[in-house]
Amino acid sequence: METKLSMRERLEVLQERDFVFFLSAKILVTLAAEMVSVAVGMQVYELTGDLLALGLVGLAQFLPFVVLILPAGQVADRKERSRIIAVCFALQGLASAALLAITLSGWREVGLIYAVLVLLGCARAFMMPASQAVLINLVSAPRFAQAVALHSSSFHVAVIVGPVLGGVVYLGGPHAVYIASTTLFFCAVLLMSRVRSGLRHVAAQEGDRGAGAVFEGLRFVFSRPVVLGAVSLDLFAVLFGGAVALLPAMATDVLHTDAAGLGLLRAATAVGAALAAAMLVWRPIRRNVGPWMFGGVALFGASMVVFGLSTSLLLSVIALALSGAGDMVSVYVRQILVQHETPDEIRGRVSAVNSVFIGASNQLGDFESGVAARLLGLVPAVVFGGAATLAVAGGWMKLFPVLARMDVFPHLLAAEAGERKNGAP
Repeated sequence: METKLSMRERLEVLQERDFVFFLSAKILVTLAAEMVSVAVGMQVYELTGDLLALGLVGLAQFLPFVVLILPAGQVADRKERSRIIAVCFALQGLASAALLAITLSGWREVGLIYAVLVLLGCARAFMMPASQAVLINLVSAPRFAQAVALHSSSFHVAVIVGPVLGGVVYLGGPHAVYIASTTLFFCAVLLMSRVRSGLRHVAAQEGDRGAGAVFEGLRFVFSRPVVLGAVSLDLFAVLFGGAVALLPAMATDVLHTDAAGLGLLRAATAVGAALAAAMLVWRPIRRNVGPWMFGGVALFGASMVVFGLSTSLLLSVIALALSGAGDMVSVYVRQILVQHETPDEIRGRVSAVNSVFIGASNQLGDFESGVAARLLGLVPAVVFGGAATLAVAGGWMKLFPVLARMDVFPHLLAAEAGERKNGAP
């Protein structure tokens, strides 16, 4: 990370009014979503005591997500992106209210909870490509990398606070969590309704109206090895290495802690990610882009091996924090690569493909974790996942050597070449 920015330069992006409204709304939604995640995980495990049931929590959200995400990308290229995001926030608020109603009714069958999670998956399917594509529309080009780092840093601060808050509030019962999260979701809707610049993006071409246009994002990603390598690396690394779905079981059966301890474990990953993101705001990555990305993935995998072997709450928290830091570096590089390499008229569809990879690595990864824990046992499943992530990093360095050796972001290289051509010093 070569470039160090002054305090004034780091805060310039906060002069972008719509970015501030968007960022504030995303923080509230992340707080609410993390609180719901803690509550649902604890509630399902208390009702069933089944590790596979925890995996199904992820699967219930992933299936509608993977079915809808590509059409959602086309919607993000044809409709007002900020309005799409606001509607999705409202749907998540309705889902949280439904979970509250289920809890207050005393219903003990988890099938209805899974049905509500399907609604959450649908909302996420339309929210993710729109929110990824809109960010570059909210800030001026020179401030985009700074916006990415600040957005990621703020997101992970919310992920730190959300699980801890959810764990503490859960001591009063899951209904308390759902009341708080529903309120936060609808406050975010109000904030998002103030965003205007997200309405200004290139409309899809008339030729993009056919069914084949839905797959334009896939065609673009597979035609760009650097982009394909970046997004697929994240997919397989987190698919194998992620253990979020197993945290309630690890907290209860291995570390012997309560809901507050679970919230601490959930927050630990975000602490590391937030610290790494803050460093990226202070010193953005400008050189050795590829080695930084692969190094982050390797740190993530090694940390998960340590977490799986740990029987100490403190060591587990440290390991999860390091995994979050490694993942943050990888995410930062990937997001800048994908957004700058993509034309705005198809950015929604490419963001949808990126969201498929992210969603698969998270929700499908939760299901994989539950199945692996059922077959291998809880601790062996976590250790195996971390080791598999290390193997993925090594394999991808051979499959995508250009990405592994990348020194400078392509858009910066092109800008430097343009300056030299125009005779700039």
